[in-house]
This record gives sequence, structure tokens and C-alpha cells, in this order.
Amino acid sequence: MSPSHTGLQRMDYQLDTLEHDNLGSTVYQLLCNDLLQGRLQPGARLKIRELAEQLGTSVTPVRDAILRLVQEQALAMQSPRDIRVPHMTVERYLEIRAIRIRLEGLAAETAANKAEPAAIARLEDIVQRNAVAMAAQDIALGCALNQQFHFALVDIAGLPFLHGILYRIWLQMGPLIAAVYQQGGSAMLDYHYPVLQAMRQRDGAAAALAIGDDILSGGQAILLHLQARQRAG
Repeated sequence: MSPSHTGLQRMDYQLDTLEHDNLGSTVYQLLCNDLLQGRLQPGARLKIRELAEQLGTSVTPVRDAILRLVQEQALAMQSPRDIRVPHMTVERYLEIRAIRIRLEGLAAETAANKAEPAAIARLEDIVQRNAVAMAAQDIALGCALNQQFHFALVDIAGLPFLHGILYRIWLQMGPLIAAVYQQGGSAMLDYHYPVLQAMRQRDGAAAALAIGDDILSGGQAILLHLQARQRAG
């Protein structure tokens, strides 16, 4: 089965110069990026040997990276030959959504209270580029910029431990967001503008409220998608 049929896009990875000890962590990071940015979508199947050939490495670092992602619940292993990006249940999504509202609200509030002009300009640039990507229906770029915006708030807030927690959550959310990003339309971006306004005014409470609205509003398309799948399944 070709990569396009499995949901995995063929990428031009350059691993030839890497030392062996670094291969496992590098393959893990590459797969994480594919999950975060939605290049791997729910149901996509990963084949260890096929990935190893694509990456130009042995199967061992690929297997190690996949097993790590299975432990983190970003991938599901039905058998050694059946490894997939899992489909999320409605109940699991609602739990994750509630957690994201609290934790990303904390990040937005903290970021608004301490953001310097350069940090705000960085966020404005991400939002502007995302608007252009959405107008061009460049879903892959839109998803990547959406993820950049949310994690930029955590970085500006200076909360590295929170970054790690949210990173693991987004490994599960990235494929799902990508699956419905086009369907979500402007709701996937609209509430980034109130976040920016709150940042400019150093209004932490408003920033937290706006990011919560963003997660709820943008997530409506996700919820409808999951509910439809659950009814059909």
C-alpha cells in the first residue's frame, strides 16, 4: 500500500549524517511533528519497515519511536502489524477539551501579563499568515500555524513544564484538528484576534476567556465530526 493510501505523506527526511544514538529521538520528533501538524490523520496506518525505508534507517529506531508514541497514547497498536493513529471518542475529546481550556487559559493569562511588544508582534505575524493560508485553503499550513499560535502563548508565558503537558495532549489533538480544519472554517481562527487584543491590553483574564472561546468555538466542528462518526459506528 502506498503512503498516500495509508494517510502518511512521503517526506524528504535527511538522516544520513545523524549518529546512531540520535536516530531514535530524531525519528520520534519527526513523527511527533507529523501528528502535531496533522500530516497523520485519525485512522492512518504506520508500517515500521515502510517508514524505515522512507527515512533511510533501520527498523529499530522507528520501532522505538512508535512504541514511545503508543505509550503516550498518540498511536494505537492493535498488533505489531497494525499500528494506527487512533480515532477519538466523544467522551475523550470532551475531557481533553476541558483540560485544554484550563491549561491553555493559564498560559494565555500569564502570557498577557508579561508579553513584550516583540512577543505580540510574533503572535500577530502567525495570525496574519494563518488568515492567508485559510484564504488559500492551505490546510496543512493553517494547521501548523494554528499549533504555533497556541504554543507561542505557552512560550511567552515562560511555562516550560506546562509546555510538556500540552505537547502530549496536542499529539492526540493534532490529527483530529487537521481532519476538520477546513470544515471548521473561520471559527478555527476568529478567536485568535480577541486573544491578540487582550495581549495588547495586558488583560490576562480576557486572554484566558478568549482562548477558552477559541477552543470551544473551533472545537464545535470537531465535536460534530466525532458525534457523527459515533452514530455511524
